[in-house]
Amino acid sequence: MYFRVRSGEVESSISIVPPASSDRLYLVNAAGLPEFRPVYDALSQMGFYNLSPDRIRDLQSPDPGELLTRDGSNLASVLGQISTRAPLAKSRIEEYLAQVVPGVTGVDSKVVGPMETLEFRQVVAGSPDPWRFFAASMSDGTLRALGILVALFQPGRANGARVRLIGIEEPETALHPAAAGVLRDSLNDASKSIQVLVTSHSPDLLDDEEIDVEAIRAVVAEAGTTHIARVDEAGRTAIRDRLYTPGELLRLNQLAPDPSDAYRSINAQLGLFGEC
Repeated sequence: MYFRVRSGEVESSISIVPPASSDRLYLVNAAGLPEFRPVYDALSQMGFYNLSPDRIRDLQSPDPGELLTRDGSNLASVLGQISTRAPLAKSRIEEYLAQVVPGVTGVDSKVVGPMETLEFRQVVAGSPDPWRFFAASMSDGTLRALGILVALFQPGRANGARVRLIGIEEPETALHPAAAGVLRDSLNDASKSIQVLVTSHSPDLLDDEEIDVEAIRAVVAEAGTTHIARVDEAGRTAIRDRLYTPGELLRLNQLAPDPSDAYRSINAQLGLFGEC
């Protein structure tokens, strides 16, 4: 099955198709057809994140909270949904957050007039009970860490369709290097149920000899072209023989893409869904 849209005209293997619209991707219209609905569902159940502490810190407008937005601007709503629909996931989020930010014992969605925010519970010396702080009082690192954890463990849509793939840009940003191990554990934990893609420049995040070298893709930019491929043979051997961790190779600038893989696909069209 296929469709193509050229100059506003639709070509398709299906005889009756909806018209194209100039203000939206055609797949939105085609999703009404059972032949194309699985593609739409697969793409709409992916989340890609470059989280903004400022947007998380702001008071947020309530929304259904089914999928975290790219910048985290509906984090309070998503956390509220997790609290209601997936309490075990919320406990897991709070456990990891407590390891990243010592003293934080919990976090909840909080209604403030017509808006929402996050309320953190944190141990303070001399107080028998944790103090409560709104998101506006929390550091960038704490807010980004919470955003990453919510992205990883969000339950998905109310109709049962869960998130299939999560992509996070530089999750280590604003975090203390000592938190890299906890962050790595949370990524591995989440990857048992969803696919997780991470871009990173952090040797600390990769400083683990247990990382599977086949899960790593190295990136190089040459003459305006970006090449992404598995690690070259020398790097794979060093990691498999536990001579170096991937992080140590990155520090040495030796975590390089395999040239045969990197250049083989320069003129190749990427196939996302195979033959249809």
